[in-house]
Amino acid sequence: MLVDSPPEPRAESPAAPPNRRVLRGIGLLLSAVLLLAVVFASIAVGAKQLSMGQVWHGLFQDSGTYADVVVGERVSRTLLGVLAGVALGLSGAVLQALTRNPLADPGLLGINMGASAAVVTAISFFGVTSLSGYVWFAFAGSAIVGVLVYMLGGTRNATPVRLALAGTALTAALTGYLQAVMITDNAALDKMRFWTVGSLASAKTETIEQVLPFLVLGIVLALALARPLNALGMGDDTARALGAHVSRTRALAMASATLLCGAATAACGPIMFVGLMVPHVVRSFTGPDMRWIMPYAALLSPVLLLGADVLGRVVSRPAELQVGIVTAAIGAPVFIFLVRRQRMAQL
Repeated sequence: MLVDSPPEPRAESPAAPPNRRVLRGIGLLLSAVLLLAVVFASIAVGAKQLSMGQVWHGLFQDSGTYADVVVGERVSRTLLGVLAGVALGLSGAVLQALTRNPLADPGLLGINMGASAAVVTAISFFGVTSLSGYVWFAFAGSAIVGVLVYMLGGTRNATPVRLALAGTALTAALTGYLQAVMITDNAALDKMRFWTVGSLASAKTETIEQVLPFLVLGIVLALALARPLNALGMGDDTARALGAHVSRTRALAMASATLLCGAATAACGPIMFVGLMVPHVVRSFTGPDMRWIMPYAALLSPVLLLGADVLGRVVSRPAELQVGIVTAAIGAPVFIFLVRRQRMAQL
């Protein structure tokens, strides 16, 4: 349900007790420490048990042993998890502000489904079988859907309701196309089912290098939009009165979300709940100010994603559960609990 956001709270006086800015700053520092701890756990813990000496040797004295190779693979996997987590968290925060909907995520505007439809097209009609090939098709699919949603939403006259309706309509159409292709092409079904789960297991340096420019551009653009999105959250008329360019802000926000979600989905597959849950939870203790929501989401989203990945590697040794399964298993009940609380976080 779309909700209107209340006016942005007045800036707190530095002398007002308690000093919320100081508390928020301390919270950011603690979030960064937590992220470092999870990064270390992601490198040290996995389906293959390694001693701390082997982990240290693989990090700083790589000599090509089996343990060193495993550590190197975990480093790539961890780096991709951090980048994807940041991208999903920021894209979720941007879309929630753009649509004024605290339950919005990249799936609401069809960006994930655009990537999925493009990947199944690549497999079924172009014979693409490698992850490096999926990346470009998935990103192109996300970008095309992002542009279509913005065009169908009315471009200059776009509103949160129109954008959400356009995204819902495209998602329904693409879902039908995706199911039709997969039902008629067993080979596409067999290959697609592994990608659609969402995983960090196939992380490679090549994949990271391919999506990194898009991720960096999307992150910079999202952070630069924090103030305009704050103004936009107060309503179009108020935003214009404050000097914000409403149409340009919406267009850049859509571009940022498409870059971030498209690149993350291309590299890892569609991973649910991260972009939905983390910004929503963050808003409950930061308030509606995007200048605080975005840094918190950028730090805590990788914590959730990497934590779920580590859990998936541990609970089913020597095999592993894909991170998309773990985030869904953790995120669904937690998010239901949060939504049912009497004091819901609103935009």
